[in-house]
Amino acid sequence: MPLVRLERISKRFDLGEVPVPALSDVSFELDAGSSVAIIGPSGSGKSTLLGILGCLDTPTSGSYRLAGEEVGGISPAELADLRCRRFGFVFQNFNLLPRLTALENVELPLAYARQAPTMRRAKAAEMLDRVGLSNRMSHYPSQLSGGQQQRVAIARALVNQPELILADEPTGALDTTTGHEILSLLNGANSDGTTVIVVTHDPKVAANMRRTISLSDGRIAGDTNRDLSAGRLPLLPAAVL
Repeated sequence: MPLVRLERISKRFDLGEVPVPALSDVSFELDAGSSVAIIGPSGSGKSTLLGILGCLDTPTSGSYRLAGEEVGGISPAELADLRCRRFGFVFQNFNLLPRLTALENVELPLAYARQAPTMRRAKAAEMLDRVGLSNRMSHYPSQLSGGQQQRVAIARALVNQPELILADEPTGALDTTTGHEILSLLNGANSDGTTVIVVTHDPKVAANMRRTISLSDGRIAGDTNRDLSAGRLPLLPAAVL
């Protein structure tokens, strides 16, 4: 059974009198442990698709099954619980809370999951250590570089051991070297068995995913698989990051 199954997903936005289509009849399946890049020009529907995959948005029509469960039939409270249990999110602009330290930002998913404070603090500290930020736990986002903030965001996405990581242009605001480091962390999560879905404009990022789905005008324009045995960026140890 695939982890993700989309069947004829469409999404329209009502802007004035004329509905604007964002996605049209999008269908594909993803197995657990896969890595996928979603590419396409601006306005092609990439972020809309990622929002639907992450249960942040709902389609106008079509079926979305996650691990065999029809997502469209569950309540908003159940959707929130689903996001907490199954997903980790990484955004281009980091989306860290400015009044919380790095450690407190990483703790947030565990707090939503109602884990005890002592346990969640220990897990958050361990995850920050894994991404090379053990010496930045008490720093606020404004005291961190862009690359450090994105590593905090990845630690936050991974701390609850999600089945899927959804990343929207995770290297878009970073320089090449820092982007390589962030991509290495995502590669490492995928090597550990986490399904990784990345929206990107960068062909180098897409080349590190096992599969690329191309969108054009809200429709799938291409779907290719690649052999990564010789072409993926090497994993970097935390001490190097």
